[in-house]
Amino acid sequence: MVTDVSLKDQILADMKTAMREKATSRLESIRMLRAAIQRKEVDDRIELNDEQVLGILQKQIKQSQDAIKQFVQGERPDLAEKEQAHVDNLASYLPAQLSDDEVALAVDAAIAKTGAAAMQDMGKVMGLLKGELQGRADMGKVSGLIKAKLS
Repeated sequence: MVTDVSLKDQILADMKTAMREKATSRLESIRMLRAAIQRKEVDDRIELNDEQVLGILQKQIKQSQDAIKQFVQGERPDLAEKEQAHVDNLASYLPAQLSDDEVALAVDAAIAKTGAAAMQDMGKVMGLLKGELQGRADMGKVSGLIKAKLS
């Protein structure tokens, strides 16, 4: 992905490419993502920046991952496979993911920087890390790691 192009512009360009190539699965995923972005912009009457688009992207991926679990439990491998393709299509827009060690170092640094000592300080640590790790780490795992270190 080119860095001087906004994420929304990249998504639009990829949608046009998927239309030309008749890549139906990818096109469907991109259209769903664009609809979520447009819905947020219309509802809030704002123009989303890359960080906000990344948040929507992560939310879409999380919803699909939850659906995959439900479909597997419901013994519907066909639907689980379709959702997995959706996750794979959307994951291409995420920045490079941090390793577990890099996330642990970032959490330790944030705890030290905020002076957090107990669970009531978790909000401060999460607030600091959210902007830093958004899109580059699973924030659910980050939250669990902070809880483990503060308890």
